[in-house]
Amino acid sequence: MRLMLRKVVAPLAAAALLSPAALAMDSNRFELKSAADLVELCSVPADDPLGPNAVGFCHGYLSGAYQYYDATEPATNRFVCSPNPTPTRAKVMDGFVAWAKAHPQYMKERAADTLFRYLVEAYPCNK
Repeated sequence: MRLMLRKVVAPLAAAALLSPAALAMDSNRFELKSAADLVELCSVPADDPLGPNAVGFCHGYLSGAYQYYDATEPATNRFVCSPNPTPTRAKVMDGFVAWAKAHPQYMKERAADTLFRYLVEAYPCNK
């Protein structure tokens, strides 16, 4: 089974890496050195050539950060709680971008730290 997966996955991965879209993508824009980098990626317009990749990266980062927090933080210690119904990824992304632009003093901090500053204000736990 493993050998069969390698025969299928390896050519697909190579094709994806050599596709025109992959070659055109500027990977330097996808390095997060600060919250400002995340805000920039989450703000890329849909009609930008990097738009779909940037939004996908942003959604993945936001979702992954929250899922890690949710999986590792005991319920009794949580300071961010998802409301019911759970907001869409696009709503959280747009809210984060708007909040971050209104709080430029946090843009040099780590992306995850700034994201959770926003989340604790937007989605605090009711204790």
